[in-house]
Amino acid sequence: MPLPALTVLIVLPLALAAVAFAVPSERLRPFLLPVGALAHFALTLAAVAAIAARGPAAGTAWLAVDPLGGLALLVVSGLFTICALYAPGYLLLRIDRNNRVFVACLFVFLGMASAVTLAQHLGLLWVTIELTTLATAPLLYFNRNARSLEAAWKYLVIGSVGIALALLGSFFVAYAAHLSRSDESLFFTSLNAAAGTAGFSRPWLRAGFVFLLVGYGTKMGLAPLHTWKPDAYGEAPGIVGALLAGGMTTCAFLALLRVYAVLAAAGEGAFARQLLVFLGLLSLGFAAAFMVRQGDLKRMLAYSSVEHMGILALGIGLGGAGIFGALLHTVNNALTKAVMFLAAANIHRAYGSKNVADMSGAMARLPVSGTLFLLGFFALSGSPPFGPFLSEFTILNAAIGTGRYAIAAAFLVLLGVIFIGMGATVLGVVQGSPGAAARRTPYVDRLRKTFPILLAMGLVLLLGLWIPAPLERLLREAARSLEVRP
Repeated sequence: MPLPALTVLIVLPLALAAVAFAVPSERLRPFLLPVGALAHFALTLAAVAAIAARGPAAGTAWLAVDPLGGLALLVVSGLFTICALYAPGYLLLRIDRNNRVFVACLFVFLGMASAVTLAQHLGLLWVTIELTTLATAPLLYFNRNARSLEAAWKYLVIGSVGIALALLGSFFVAYAAHLSRSDESLFFTSLNAAAGTAGFSRPWLRAGFVFLLVGYGTKMGLAPLHTWKPDAYGEAPGIVGALLAGGMTTCAFLALLRVYAVLAAAGEGAFARQLLVFLGLLSLGFAAAFMVRQGDLKRMLAYSSVEHMGILALGIGLGGAGIFGALLHTVNNALTKAVMFLAAANIHRAYGSKNVADMSGAMARLPVSGTLFLLGFFALSGSPPFGPFLSEFTILNAAIGTGRYAIAAAFLVLLGVIFIGMGATVLGVVQGSPGAAARRTPYVDRLRKTFPILLAMGLVLLLGLWIPAPLERLLREAARSLEVRP
């Protein structure tokens, strides 16, 4: 796809954000979201298909679709489409709230997230990651109360510290390239080529990766850099939680992978992988500790996101088949988070609370949403036959296949603890009889609020049984771009 066509993936959402801001009707404005999302997803499919037809664009382009970025673009656009199909039903229930800023910021996030996936320059990548943060911060304040204001500020402050460290890391990588007397281009294709031939300064390159890992790891929510997640996910509307857990984290993960590819080309892949394995297991450990007896439904999902970011880091850190597993898990994580956050949003509305102590009998009170929430839990915890089982099993096989039995054992034990802790909470919510407060609320399951969740759940099941050939090819090409080259 030529460069002017690629810019449409960024310009279209920004133009729709302006339209949304200008539309005066609170009832009509939300319907811009599914229309714009479907158009964007169609353009995304065309852009990704162009990779197979013509190959990635030239490395001197500021914006291009390569297999790694194309995969992230597909995830972000697909997840946004599912959330956009859900949005009108949700926003019409909250007609007392002005949704002008909310709808506009959702479109801005889509535009900036698309820019992240297309960015082929180290500096442009940093700028677009920061803009996604600025676009999503107002979304956290949709409920306009003290807790949502605190969550938005914590998100901005911690995110700003992370992005500042990522900027410093970008400078270090650029200086490592400068010392090698290469052409000093910061386009990723040039950096990868020069790293393998010019001999980048290894101390500066290692320092740069550490700062970038901390910076973009903060955006992902890797432990111990995850402290913004429980508050942000806990106070955000379900749509926003899904986009943060499956969309924002995918963008940050992509940014980290771009830099990892440079280190792998420079012969420093082993150093990077050791750090990723450590942070991956640490994130799983934090999630296991805080998942047990968690009393807030949305905060439980926040710690689940910490867990799955750890799984992504662990997969890349193991290398080989683990890279393929981590990339597949990126897709599975986004779809499963859509199921969990949107189903949890429906349950929240029916019970008027997100406190687990106030919830019981969700499957009786909301038969569709309650059942989907239970199925989403089994998928999220890596149970067959759902997609996350396949990707997590691939990562486990990578650990065993490379003789890292201690890591494989730790991975299994932590997943088991998380399954037990999260399962106790989820089963307490979905089983039993609804309380009196839940029976008095008028909220019921309706097609427009359950169809997007059913769609996401169907895709999660499909990916556990069969990976379509075009997606598998894209995953393998993306994994190949991250392999250590001699």
